Amino acid sequence: MKEQLIIEKIELFKVPPRWLFVKVTTKEGIIGWGEPVVEGKADTVAACVMELQQYIIGKSASNIEDIWQILYRGGFYRGGPILMSALSGIDQALWDIKGKFLGVPVYDLLGGAVRHKMKMYCWIGGDHPEVLLEQAHEKVKAGFQAVKMNATGGMDWISTLKDVKQVSNNIRLLREEFGTDLDIGLDFHGRVHKGMVKRLIDELAPYEPMFIEEPVLSENNDALKHIYAYTSIPIATGERMFSRWDFKKILEEGVVDIIQPDLSHAGGISEVRRIATMAEAYDVALAPHCPLGPISLASALHVDFVSANAFIQENSIGIHYNQGFDLLDYVLNPEIFDIKDGYIDLFQKPGLGVEMNEEKLREGHKIGHNWSNPIWRGPDGNFTEW
Repeated sequence: MKEQLIIEKIELFKVPPRWLFVKVTTKEGIIGWGEPVVEGKADTVAACVMELQQYIIGKSASNIEDIWQILYRGGFYRGGPILMSALSGIDQALWDIKGKFLGVPVYDLLGGAVRHKMKMYCWIGGDHPEVLLEQAHEKVKAGFQAVKMNATGGMDWISTLKDVKQVSNNIRLLREEFGTDLDIGLDFHGRVHKGMVKRLIDELAPYEPMFIEEPVLSENNDALKHIYAYTSIPIATGERMFSRWDFKKILEEGVVDIIQPDLSHAGGISEVRRIATMAEAYDVALAPHCPLGPISLASALHVDFVSANAFIQENSIGIHYNQGFDLLDYVLNPEIFDIKDGYIDLFQKPGLGVEMNEEKLREGHKIGHNWSNPIWRGPDGNFTEW
């Protein structure tokens, strides 16, 4: 029997505001789309995708797991944000191809949906309280029942009382305006050092956030055991963790309530599905990280649709990063991302279900981008986490 779905061509599109897409084409003309990017390192990930071509061209796109194993284990050095993000985009594209070839959505290939819709949340500004209520009302009007904001701006290793009080002011404004009708996630964004976390939790606890995200940087996950024992607020982390091996320790130690792997950083659909299943065995919820574009979001939703422990999904529609271009600008069927009463309905189209506007992508590729996150410094000039 002649092998099918032979991968013939790989193309990359670096487009504003800060995205990178990969187009994988088979000899039969079936196209799969992926989103391999590290925010601020798009060119580096693009170079990695090109280096990985030697393991992909001429292979069957149907052999998703074999390709994943080769891309991960075929090099002596493994893991990390660059390799895993490059692998993620390729993996997404292969699932897209296989679903299109078989005429079924990706979630059907993963075992079938366990839900018919997925609860969503979006970002509102948390750094500047003057726009907080305005943005929250906009999101509620757009159909969201849950939002997330940064808990803090730049924080020193041990912060002032003024900074501490400002943290609780933002969520207080939202609670006074919306009561308990709005779920509010708070992202510490790794900006807070261990010595300040418990103090900030004391300030925030009366306003009952949905979760606290990245209370410390992932390299300081050993501090989670102290934080976890201190509060009843659910602890979430994982956007800067890149494989099941990165998640293994915190799951074994029981120091997290919600894991947040990113579909464009943590090995794609194949690996995040495995991470989700690991978390389920430890009674831990799943809420994939996704401040990126439409392919990353669609990939996350397919994992959500089949994961019993998935409870909410982040998306970047209208996020402050998307200056000049937004998530739906490169999509021909934006209706699949419609928010209805806070949820996105189960996709029906084969593959990932996203029809990309290639003409728009080629226009955007000519513009490109050189996005990088801000560099923050405290009043004394010392670097602070963004």
